[in-house]
Amino acid sequence: MPVYEVFLKKDGRDEFRHAGSLEAANDELALVLSRETHLRRGEGDRLWLVRRDHVITADVDFLAPNTDKPHRHHDGKAVAARRRAAREAAHDPAAREAAQ
Repeated sequence: MPVYEVFLKKDGRDEFRHAGSLEAANDELALVLSRETHLRRGEGDRLWLVRRDHVITADVDFLAPNTDKPHRHHDGKAVAARRRAAREAAHDPAAREAAQ
């Protein structure tokens, strides 16, 4: 039996979120099962159902060229610290002189 991946979207949110997987004999049954298992309590307003064998996956060799670029992935702490220091310097004349 095919396996389906269920994605739900709540009104007001921009993205669909993975809600789970299910097995069903055909597409129509998969829709009914996903409604009964994932939407009974109003968890979403929209539903995407994707057969797992239709999902395109990239293998590790394809992704490898981007694994050596850690400088592109930061959590923003350095930028936040720089902005905080600039705000503090703008409000404190002594800190402003020290920053220059």
